[in-house]
Amino acid sequence: MDRKLMRLQKYLAQAGIASRRRAEELIRAGRVKVNGETVTTMGFKVEPGRDAVEVDGKIVELETKKVYYLLYKPAGYVSTARDPQGRPKVVDLLQGVRERVYPVGRLDYDTEGLLLLTNDGDLTLRLTHPRYGVPKTYEALVEGIPDAQDLSRLAKGVKLEDGWTSPAKVRLLWARKGRALLELTLREGRKREVRRMCKAVGHPVIKLKRTKMAFLTLKGLKPGEYRELTEEEVERLYKTVGLKE
Repeated sequence: MDRKLMRLQKYLAQAGIASRRRAEELIRAGRVKVNGETVTTMGFKVEPGRDAVEVDGKIVELETKKVYYLLYKPAGYVSTARDPQGRPKVVDLLQGVRERVYPVGRLDYDTEGLLLLTNDGDLTLRLTHPRYGVPKTYEALVEGIPDAQDLSRLAKGVKLEDGWTSPAKVRLLWARKGRALLELTLREGRKREVRRMCKAVGHPVIKLKRTKMAFLTLKGLKPGEYRELTEEEVERLYKTVGLKE
């Protein structure tokens, strides 16, 4: 697939932010970020539809049709549009999708489950920002059988190297043969959070699957399959995070 790269100042100009000269001033002033990193280099190039460009903290997009896909991510895929190691990418599974889309947040390489992909930057930002507290539900197969105290710790908050986790909803779904299946619903999105939480209470994760985001589920999908969101689902997501269409 050909990658259509564009100079950052041209991208800002075409998006209607400013003239190219003014766009260069914004870049020099450190007011422009690409994929969360401040860029001050004039020759920097971006890939429209894949790179997330921000000016003063607001996502900037070229006028394109907004699309929304729900994917059942299998284990063994990275949740990025590019991978230096050449591993399989989730975007490779979207056969037939012409638009350039990017994942809403990430699932680890060895984690499976529900993943949204879209080119809607504003919605992506709100669905992934802890401020909006969008619930995400996981099923974690863990070593050992957590007792009531372990479950209480997970629910109330666990101290990790980057601070205490927020309160979560935790249920023990079943326990047998020295293993247990937990359901955890979180409202923050730290890196490998579920795995680190379970390990912290002495029950390392064997297998992890995200089953739900907000009201969306994997119903009707098998690993590797995807579907487009309905208009009603998109409207409901917008209302969930306080956006207006």
